[in-house]
Amino acid sequence: MDIVVSGIRSTGNLHLGNYFGAIRNFVRMQHEHHCYFFIADYHSLTTHPTPSDLHGNVKQVLSEYLACGIDPEKATVFLQSDVPEVPELYLLLNMNAYVGELERTASFKEKVRKQPENVNAGLLTYPVLMAADIIIHRANKVPVGKDQEQHLEMTRRFARRFNNLYKVDYFPEPEPYNFGEALIRIPGLDGTGKMGKSEGNGIFLSDEPSEIRKKVMRAVTDSGPEHPGQEKSEPVQNLFTLMQVVSEKETLDYFEDHYNRCTIRYGEMKKQLAEDMIRLTGPIRERIKEIKADDAYLRKVVMAGAARARESASATLRDVREIIGFKPF
Repeated sequence: MDIVVSGIRSTGNLHLGNYFGAIRNFVRMQHEHHCYFFIADYHSLTTHPTPSDLHGNVKQVLSEYLACGIDPEKATVFLQSDVPEVPELYLLLNMNAYVGELERTASFKEKVRKQPENVNAGLLTYPVLMAADIIIHRANKVPVGKDQEQHLEMTRRFARRFNNLYKVDYFPEPEPYNFGEALIRIPGLDGTGKMGKSEGNGIFLSDEPSEIRKKVMRAVTDSGPEHPGQEKSEPVQNLFTLMQVVSEKETLDYFEDHYNRCTIRYGEMKKQLAEDMIRLTGPIRERIKEIKADDAYLRKVVMAGAARARESASATLRDVREIIGFKPF
């Protein structure tokens, strides 16, 4: 059975991009593989070093994970900060990670551009911590989106480098995993890019219907097609992409037909898209509220998850320390 590891940062609510891009696959994976799913609260500090409510953010994301169908009886669900073996392996891997290769990562360059006042060491070594999260369970499969593919390749490099340096065949080189399907990229409502929390262009799973309607009606469009068969602009194509994943095929076909005949009314399309999003997220939103209110259940989940994750992580760390040469007198 394959070992699968994946995590999501605890910087706030999950959105439709998370749901369609990863979480639905997580739900499927847990029935077929040995899965470790974690809340990456250490990672969140690289962009939010002084969070106003770190615990609240973790609780929110954990509740949303579970509400979407992640089953702690089938998968190991835990908090990154509950596994102290992870930062120790991170430290050891950092000794053989080089500044030049870390500075060249696309995500680091982007963060430097976006947050020039907070270019911290954790941001630079983000790929090393991600590698530690994965290989500490000796995972051989990792579900990743397009924006994380370079980081996973670095994880493979760090695993291979460790094996070569210490002349062992210990760490597997994990492969990207997506059920053989194309990786889904859910666009945002601002007309460009992907959906994300920091971009402020997302529909969150916990959004109330009124908030969803307000956000969708503000979505960027254009003046409409001027001739039949005109290629869609990026903002309009984004709306059709969103409709493709949340609406019935008949609904999508209806608006495609009106677009091609130059009779489309974007206001009507947005209203329909909002209602379809509300229909999709409604059951999840109510489940989130139920789970979030049950502190005893959440405590039970994270304690059981931490115990299982630490059992796996401590076995790996014992081996790694021995391979490097740390031995008791």
